[in-house]
Amino acid sequence: MKNFKERLQKYAELAVKVGVNVQPNQKVYLTCTIENTEVAHAIAAEAYKAGASNVIVKYVDSTLARLKYEHAPLAIFEEEPTHFANERIELANENACFISITGQDPDLLNGIDAAKIAANNKASGKVMRPFLQLAQADKISWTVLGAPTAGWAAKVFPNLPTEEQIPALWEAIFKTMRIDNENHIEAWYAHEKTLTDKAAVLNDLHLKTLHYTAPGTDLTIGLPAKHLWVAAGSVNAKGTRFTANIPTEEVFSAAEKTAVNGFVSSTKPLSYGGTVIDDFKLTFENGRIIDVVAKQGEEVLRHLIDSDEAAKYIGEVALVPHPSPISQSGILYYTTLFDENAANHLAIGSAYAFNIDGGKEMTPEQLEAEGINQGPVHVDFMIGSGEMDIDGIKADGTVVPVFRKGDWAF
Repeated sequence: MKNFKERLQKYAELAVKVGVNVQPNQKVYLTCTIENTEVAHAIAAEAYKAGASNVIVKYVDSTLARLKYEHAPLAIFEEEPTHFANERIELANENACFISITGQDPDLLNGIDAAKIAANNKASGKVMRPFLQLAQADKISWTVLGAPTAGWAAKVFPNLPTEEQIPALWEAIFKTMRIDNENHIEAWYAHEKTLTDKAAVLNDLHLKTLHYTAPGTDLTIGLPAKHLWVAAGSVNAKGTRFTANIPTEEVFSAAEKTAVNGFVSSTKPLSYGGTVIDDFKLTFENGRIIDVVAKQGEEVLRHLIDSDEAAKYIGEVALVPHPSPISQSGILYYTTLFDENAANHLAIGSAYAFNIDGGKEMTPEQLEAEGINQGPVHVDFMIGSGEMDIDGIKADGTVVPVFRKGDWAF
């Protein structure tokens, strides 16, 4: 693969300098698939170069995960992995930053008992909630990036010879990250400014409601009175800038928990917990999901929605133009990190605290009082297409076109 070592070094530099913005003497917690030790090594080298005091690496082994699901009893998955959560929470309280390199095979858990998947996600979500709250209130620096694995690459490029699948996925990933720009760091910050400028326009509009229409979708979403639209680039509690997702193409805010009505259809598959959920439709009444239909993965989707009261409502509302580079590539990545940046999307579960004015300093109870959904899950699903229109409605009833035919109307 052409100039792979050089491009991987730039990938690592982007993760360290833009993703979490490692500070002198800061600890770095890195999770990575076991197939990507080379990626972990490159990131660790860049982190130490930036002044990190310690890079703690945790490898994820998909084969072992599959074996556990196949052979371990249901009771094991119902146990709350407190040790798993406590390590992260302890490090977060020490101002560590967190880098996650994803690459799971979307079909990893095909055929596995959905009850086991649901039990594991519920137990993990419960103990990880304090960490999720820290992340969603910008208390810590964190970022998520993707790196190919054999299973993932085969899912994305099934028609390529096996030996070409991983190189093809690397090429696609490097492109989304702007790695081949002469100055990839400056290119990334210029892109972030474009997104934050859109967020500023939306904030100036002070919209009360969004109305989505598209084939299979007629949905209204109320916005909290003090909602804020934000985009790439955040600042943590120590005043350090970071970028949570690389790549990112979204401008997002929070839904008012009980002000979502109508129905919405997915436009891309959702890879969740090692299974694929596809071609599904959700119906809402006063914010609550009251009906679920899916052609693939319906049982898993129902388990997700039933896992917690907050999972019956949505949190995040994100706008992504259909002409975004990831959408126009025509590649279906089968992972939310990429696919959510190809389409408008919503998130089942909790909203981000920083999507409301003053939210970073609010308790979960105060956020709920402001209409901001709080809970242990946050699962994005894609609803956008080139056929989607979105109208913004102000408090006085004025209608403002926001999206037309899948693209910005302003």
